[in-house]
Amino acid sequence: MRSVVLIFFLACSQWVLSQHDFMVWTELGVKGKLTKDLSWATELNTRFNNSGIQTFFPQAKLKYKVNKWFEPSVDYRLVIDKNKYTNYKLSHRVNVNAEFSEKINRLKIELRLRYQYSFNRLNSTSYDADFDQALRFKPEFECDFKNSIFSPTVGAEIFYNPVYGENGRELNKIRFILGTKLELNGPHGVSIKYLVDKWLQDYSRSLRHVFSVSYSYKF
Repeated sequence: MRSVVLIFFLACSQWVLSQHDFMVWTELGVKGKLTKDLSWATELNTRFNNSGIQTFFPQAKLKYKVNKWFEPSVDYRLVIDKNKYTNYKLSHRVNVNAEFSEKINRLKIELRLRYQYSFNRLNSTSYDADFDQALRFKPEFECDFKNSIFSPTVGAEIFYNPVYGENGRELNKIRFILGTKLELNGPHGVSIKYLVDKWLQDYSRSLRHVFSVSYSYKF
């Protein structure tokens, strides 16, 4: 009887784990200012799954501060992504962002609107909201605790596929975000996040769990 229960438990555990994907994302970056209101940043992002490096991409960004609550920016990514045949393929992506923020006492409210456009992936057999065309809506809340190096953050991001065709012109994914920024002395910036991705239309896709760590150095 115990053997039957054990086998049943292991089978259920295997089924539950098979419905979920797990990844680790890392980000290393440097940033600085060209003028008082124009800033730049470069990053190297790596995404790991259970088979090793799934994706990595260097990114360059320019951001302009219009006023204290509005900063538009543009990013360029050179994406190296592993396909289903375990070959790495090259593609390009441009992000156009509108970032809004407002601080109320120790609570900072942020909203990012993003349009992303990819090259060399538009004829892909499967749509990927992270790397193909998408409109993204991301509200986030950050709390700055007094006398603490931790600034907890919570947020979500909604992905919309704007192209015609199968699974087009619809909301296709939502991402939940929970994490913290570390307020360190000097030019160092560190953040740790846990993310969950849920596909809204394609129920064959697994729930994805992500542990993300980023470090940046500000000149």
